[in-house]
Amino acid sequence: MALISAILIALTALLHLGFLVLEMFLWTKPPGRSVFRMTAEQAEATRVLAANQGLYNGFLAAGLFWSVLQPEASFAFELKVFFLVCVIVAAIYGAWSVKPRILLIQGGSATAALVFVLLAS
Repeated sequence: MALISAILIALTALLHLGFLVLEMFLWTKPPGRSVFRMTAEQAEATRVLAANQGLYNGFLAAGLFWSVLQPEASFAFELKVFFLVCVIVAAIYGAWSVKPRILLIQGGSATAALVFVLLAS
């Protein structure tokens, strides 16, 4: 259970690193505009907001990696639960405010990881 949860947490962290790159560096480029179905004008108008959003995704990724690498078991457990719940809340809000698919894309691996973290404890 612990290995599966670590893999799912790492996957969630990697996804959030991908979101960081997409939102901070590719937002106004064709890949970013394609993912979010925006015109060049829309992307440029929201560029700063997207970069800020990407930065927050980077913080989530850092926290998730920290939780997996933390050697002290009880503190690692607290970090895992905290950062996974943060991701799940962000996914719920994103699904409600932007696109329902975000719940699965952003929240799916985090929810699975949280279940395995709790089962492993």
